Amino acid sequence: MAGKEKIKSLILRFLTKKKNVNFDIKKSKKILIFRYDRIGDMILTTPLFRELKKAYPEIEISVLASKANKDVLRYNPYIKQIYTNYKNNLLFDFYTLIKLRLKNFDVCIELEHSIVPHTIIRHKIIKPKKIISVYKYERYGVKAKELKLYDYFTYKNENNHFSSIWLDTLTFFGLSSLSSNYDFFLGDYENQKAKLFISNIANKLKIGINVEAFSPDKRLKTSELIRICENIYKEKKDIKIILLSSPKYRKSLLKIVSEMNLSFVCLSYETKTIIDVASLINQIDIIISPDTSIIHIASAFNTPVISIHENNKKSFRLWAPKSSLSKTIFAESKSGLYNYSVDEVVTSAINIINVLEEK
Repeated sequence: MAGKEKIKSLILRFLTKKKNVNFDIKKSKKILIFRYDRIGDMILTTPLFRELKKAYPEIEISVLASKANKDVLRYNPYIKQIYTNYKNNLLFDFYTLIKLRLKNFDVCIELEHSIVPHTIIRHKIIKPKKIISVYKYERYGVKAKELKLYDYFTYKNENNHFSSIWLDTLTFFGLSSLSSNYDFFLGDYENQKAKLFISNIANKLKIGINVEAFSPDKRLKTSELIRICENIYKEKKDIKIILLSSPKYRKSLLKIVSEMNLSFVCLSYETKTIIDVASLINQIDIIISPDTSIIHIASAFNTPVISIHENNKKSFRLWAPKSSLSKTIFAESKSGLYNYSVDEVVTSAINIINVLEEK
């Protein structure tokens, strides 16, 4: 082991020293769950909140969320309190972490698969009685079992979906055979706004297309979008295609819709929050999207989906759509959506429309 690595491993072992606290986690009253990352991660974690609260109704569940994903839980009835974490700014978070320490949490559940120093420091400040974590990969030559800060680790299981892997943290509460269906609770205001927009489309079958993705190489190209829209319409005339948009890309999508000049394609109303987006998806019949949080939101409502995924079967297994009607189109490239079959997207959409028409 190189000198720097050895020093880091020594610091890591020192940071994770802890005196054992004799406490039965099944008697917990207050639990804090770390989930300060992306929107999709939060959606896949919603079964954990529900199943824990159903089994232990008296437990108060709090979540340390990110600015990006906290709105997923705004109307979630299983959550007592949401705290915002700023992942890369420990000093900015310090006041919140002190507040959390004063709450005297019985258990913290961490869902990070890597050994992350800033997460360890947060645990040290919050100081729960017990810490549960998913299986972790070693770092700086330090294996997870050497980290005395953690009281419980789940078993390594890379063949499961992430939603099931994260649910495994509840085995230490004596829970098993749990539902991994997602939850996304909507507010009346956002719901009514979506229904009003959809009411103007009459009885046409509504197809939502999301072109956006976190990574630019996973966004749908304009030429691909046009081909998808035109070719679905050639086979199915009684449709309305709605392009989903975030504030960041709204202007560019307005321009694309104008240039397409297709009567059966429109831009969605301005969706300012992820709850706005979810409320609209709940009113749509089919979603077509790169593999993003949009697919997971649709899965929460069991909306049929066509996802476009890079050629990475391990990633797909971990993040696969949960909708009962779904089809995934794989690109040829292992990174980015290069050389996927637009024709296969169109065929899949038509097949799903046929199934919906038969119901």
